[in-house]
Amino acid sequence: MYRHMISLEQKYDSLLQEAERRSQPGIANLRLCFELLALTAAIDRDCAVRLAPYNLSEGKFVVLFLLHGQPQGLSPHELADRAGVTRPTITGLLDGLERGGFLARHSGLQDRRKVSIRLSEKGDATARSLFAEHTRWIGSLFEGFSAEERSQFSALLQRVWRSTDAGKMESPAIAGEPAP
Repeated sequence: MYRHMISLEQKYDSLLQEAERRSQPGIANLRLCFELLALTAAIDRDCAVRLAPYNLSEGKFVVLFLLHGQPQGLSPHELADRAGVTRPTITGLLDGLERGGFLARHSGLQDRRKVSIRLSEKGDATARSLFAEHTRWIGSLFEGFSAEERSQFSALLQRVWRSTDAGKMESPAIAGEPAP
């Protein structure tokens, strides 16, 4: 019999117990979804722990990475678009990174309303070392997988994605595959 090794949050355990008590169908599917949620939460927590010594959140890390290798910098609205966040959110991220000495805002010579965001020396050094360290860690999560297993896992995740509301809106039907 399959033994569940992923520790679920109490709320998910409670929901599973209640679904079992009510003899709901699809308990195994519920458990699998809750295990996936537990895994993503664990990865998020591990990520936060790895970024905390640098006083960075994942959002701030993304901004550092986007600015790295951009000597002329990027405008706040370009950063918001590339990071997939709102303009008010990018303003908060930039304020925090500026306070931490990771970047500076530079006004345009022709038009002082135009602002370019550039990494400081500290920000550049942090982005360079942290990106290498962070990508190694993320890659290590799937280290034991063969190329075939990674491909299968990706295909399975895509199948689940296409069953979500967001996936139904974004993913056109793949040729030769039945619609979900």
